[in-house]
Amino acid sequence: MLRSGADVAIVGAGLIGLATALELAQRGAQVRVFDRAEPARAASWAGAGMLAPYTERIEDRALLALCARSLDAYPAFVERVVHASGFDVELSLDGIVNAAFDDAKMLALREHAAELAAAGISADLLDRNATLAAQPALGRNVVGALVVRGEGYVDNRRLGRALAAACETSGVTIVRDAREVALECDARRALGVRSERGFTPASTVIVAAGAWSGSLPGLPEDCAPPVVPIKGQMLSLAIPRGFVRRTTWVPGAYLVPREDGRLLIGATAERVGFDERVTASGVRRLLDAALAAAPSLGDFSITETWAGLRPGSPDERPILGATPRAGLVLATGHYRNGILLTPVTATLLADFVATGDAAPLAAFSLARFGKDARVAARMNEV
Repeated sequence: MLRSGADVAIVGAGLIGLATALELAQRGAQVRVFDRAEPARAASWAGAGMLAPYTERIEDRALLALCARSLDAYPAFVERVVHASGFDVELSLDGIVNAAFDDAKMLALREHAAELAAAGISADLLDRNATLAAQPALGRNVVGALVVRGEGYVDNRRLGRALAAACETSGVTIVRDAREVALECDARRALGVRSERGFTPASTVIVAAGAWSGSLPGLPEDCAPPVVPIKGQMLSLAIPRGFVRRTTWVPGAYLVPREDGRLLIGATAERVGFDERVTASGVRRLLDAALAAAPSLGDFSITETWAGLRPGSPDERPILGATPRAGLVLATGHYRNGILLTPVTATLLADFVATGDAAPLAAFSLARFGKDARVAARMNEV
């Protein structure tokens, strides 16, 4: 438990910032969250909600272990959020169909299945007929698939709304449309957050501003995380419910069905700075990949296109925990895994604020970049 009345200011009301605020508030902290827009409307809104550390083939062992821990925590985390908010959150963990369309990819899936089995992870190899039974929307040229049990997706937009409501019912103050947010620090520690609405003192300030985390006004240079924006474009189709039965990975894209009849198709990964435009070439790449795998999707209408900026770090690990200024804490750099890592990030940060023990965050700390964090940031932009 935190000391009674502990005051925490969080900059960034994405899923990471909101979940951390909720965790801290439920442990007894007084929490204020500042965001330049509406809660969970940036990268948190733009994703597809994929919860797939094994299908993604994360090779970094420390990162994979963190993602696996967070995946295991998701059902209980969602239950808490739903209980605190009264909002339904669409969570599906019925596995992801990773489809192969040639013998080489099928061989790779067989090898992956063997690796998973050795690690104690349950997965099913499907032949062509079983694959089409699991996902009839795929083209007849599919060869087979691998389904990792327990993976799936969460509706990230619903989760964002639910987290905002849960925070407010738990006593968190969310300051929306705060356009001039700046940190205030002295030579030793963080002092609080200033905006056009005045100064908010805080014993702990958590920077969870996604791709903007490294450029917040007032952020000391030696505390700036080396994150850069990595754009992801997506689109959705209107399909009959059940037409695409399960979340499916195909060459060059993934297909995520929602209960409301949308099919999400994503996502690009582009280093183009803070450019959030949806482009014709980006949409074309996604559609080409989706239609090559499932030609029948070509008859459905496009209902939405959008883009978001993920915060990428040089080694693709998140940047969590302490900085050279006491009380100034980082929670950024989650790149493709921000939605997946939301539960574990909130728990780890709340533990750190409560105890000051940085050891559980050592593999993800800013200190791993040494004194060259700014150099790492510039190299990450290339």
